[in-house]
Amino acid sequence: MSTALVYDWSPQDIGFIPTTQPGLRTLIVGAGQAGRALARDLQKLQSFGLAPIGYLDDDSSIRVVRRLPVLGTLADLLSVATVQRIDVVVLAIPRLPAAEVRRLATTAARVGASVRHLPSFVAMLQRDVVGTDMRSLQVGSLIGRPEMHVVSPEVLDTIHRKRILVTGAGGSIGSELCRQVQGFGPSRLVMLDHDESNLHRLQLELYGKALLDTEDLVVADIRDADRMQQVMDEVRPQIVFHAAALKHLPMLELHPCEGVKSNVMGTANVVHAAIRSGAERFVFISTDKAADPTSVLGATKQLGELVVKAASGNGTIVSAVRFGNVLGSRGSLLSVLAEQMRNAEPVTITHPDVTRFFMTIEEAVGLVLEAARLAEGGETFVLDMGEPVRIVDLVANYARQTRHGDVEMRFTGLRPGEKLHEALFSESEQCVPTSHPRIFSTRSTEWREEFDELLVDLYEASRSNSREEVRAYLEKLLRTYSAAKPATVPDATPYPDDY
Repeated sequence: MSTALVYDWSPQDIGFIPTTQPGLRTLIVGAGQAGRALARDLQKLQSFGLAPIGYLDDDSSIRVVRRLPVLGTLADLLSVATVQRIDVVVLAIPRLPAAEVRRLATTAARVGASVRHLPSFVAMLQRDVVGTDMRSLQVGSLIGRPEMHVVSPEVLDTIHRKRILVTGAGGSIGSELCRQVQGFGPSRLVMLDHDESNLHRLQLELYGKALLDTEDLVVADIRDADRMQQVMDEVRPQIVFHAAALKHLPMLELHPCEGVKSNVMGTANVVHAAIRSGAERFVFISTDKAADPTSVLGATKQLGELVVKAASGNGTIVSAVRFGNVLGSRGSLLSVLAEQMRNAEPVTITHPDVTRFFMTIEEAVGLVLEAARLAEGGETFVLDMGEPVRIVDLVANYARQTRHGDVEMRFTGLRPGEKLHEALFSESEQCVPTSHPRIFSTRSTEWREEFDELLVDLYEASRSNSREEVRAYLEKLLRTYSAAKPATVPDATPYPDDY
C-alpha cells in the first residue's frame, strides 16, 4: 500500500523568493539529474532569459539542489506557482506520463505560466543534458524583446465555473485558448470547429482520449446563421471566444468573397447569436493587418471589428483583440523556416527590408484572456509588442539557434496586399492605456449611416462570388482601405554573409 509523500511545510510557509538574475521566473519540475543540469545551465547562461527559482519533486528527502530549494511535490504546482509568481514551468522528468504532463500544463495555465519541456529520455542518453535542449527557442532574440507574462491572476474570476464556447477551436490560437481556459476550471468548455479532424486531435490533447462522443465538441460552420443560433441556444455560453477565420493573406487576395463570408458574415452570425442567447462577454480575434488595411484579410478583419462593436450595448460586453504574427501557430514563419532548412532549401523572404511584429502563442492567448477581463464594451485591445523585427534578422537568429549555420535567402517580392511594415493602430486611432501596463486599447471608427446598406450589398456580392464587386464595396465601407502595390525587390540573391 503506497503512502502519499508529504512535506513538513507548505509553499505558503516559504514565502516569495526574490532573485537578482534577470529573466522569467522559472520553476523546474524534477530535481534529478536532468533538472540539476538544467538549473546549472540557466544559472550560468543568463542569455536563455529564464531565472530558476526552485524545484518541485516527489522525493521528500531532497530539500536544496544547487542552492535552489525544493518547494513541494508535483501536486503543489498551483500553490507554488501562485506564491512565487512563476512565469515558466520546465518539465525535467524523463518519461513523465502524458496524463501528468497535461495536468501540469493546465494547472500552470491557471496562473498564466507557460510550460516547456526537455527532450525524451532516449535523446538524453545520447548526450549531456544542457539548457539548449529545451524545445522552446530563445524567443527574446527572435521577437526583439523579452517574452511577456500577460495573464493576471484575476482572469481566474472571469473564467472559473463559467460556460465557455470557443469557435475555431481546432486552429492554433483556438486550441491553445482551449488548453488555457481548461486550466481555469470552467463549468463547461464547448469547442466548435467545422473540421472534425481538428476536434479529434484537440480532444486527444486535452483529455488523453478522443472518442468524439461528447456534446462539448461541436461540428458547425460559422457561415450558417441558423446553426450558430441553434448552438448558442443549446449551450447558453457566458463567454464566447471567436477565433474561427480565414487568415492567409495571399489566398484571400485571390478569393475575396470567401474572406467576406467567413471573416465578416461569419463573425456577424456568431456575435448576434451569442447576444440573443444572453452571453455575458464576447471576444473577437482580429489582426494587426486590420489597422489601415491594404489587403482583403485586413479589410475583412477590420469589418469584423466594426460588426462586433456595432453589437455592443445589448447586454453583452464585446471586444476585439489584434495580434501581430504569432510564432508557433500552424503555417507560421517558424514552421516554414524549419521545413525549408530541414530540406536544405533557400529560405524565401518577400523583401530584405520587410518587418513584422511578433508574439508567442502564449502571449497571444494571454492577451485574449485579459481582454475578456478588461473589456467594458466596444474596445479593441493590442499588446505592447515593442519594435517591429526585420524578417532577415529573425531568420538569421533562428538559424544560429538551431545550428544551421549560414542560410541562403531568396527574395520573392511583396505579394499583392502585403505591406513592407505593419502598424498596430491606424493613423486615425488613439492608443489608450488600460489597467494592464503592457496592454493598450482603442475604439474602432464610428458607424456611418450608409454602413448597413453597404454591408448588405457586400454580402450580396460575396454570395454572387463577384470578386471585383466585393473589392469595390470594401473600399466604400472602409475609408482607410486601399490596395497596396508590391514593392520592387533586388534580384533573387543570397543575403550578405554577415546576416
